[in-house]
Amino acid sequence: QVRLVESGGGSVQAGGSLRLSCVVSGYTVSSYWMAWIRQAPGNEREGVAAIYTGDGSTYYADSVKGRFTISRDNAKNTLYPQMNSLRLEDTAMYYCATGPSVLASARDAGDPNIYNHWGQGTQVSVSS
Repeated sequence: QVRLVESGGGSVQAGGSLRLSCVVSGYTVSSYWMAWIRQAPGNEREGVAAIYTGDGSTYYADSVKGRFTISRDNAKNTLYPQMNSLRLEDTAMYYCATGPSVLASARDAGDPNIYNHWGQGTQVSVSS
């Protein structure tokens, strides 16, 4: 059974940083896309960052480019986003998710609908 467990969320002032973690277990596919997807109340889900476990290719939404960095520790099956220069609009529930092994383009990694296993989410709240 595939299980994803996020941690590291919390409250932070604008301009601050947070590092989330997502531990994946039970997923036997050797190479696949993993993503951080967020959803704020009243908003649609947004894929903010993704990484391909095979070669480390990454995707970032324009809204987080230059501020978020996604990485993965394959030995620990753990996914991280380092989130810097946080803004009020980054406030959301953040989910990690596992997706397909092959994509036509790395840009497709930003589509939340391609991910089939999700964690329960961790809340990030940014205040002024």
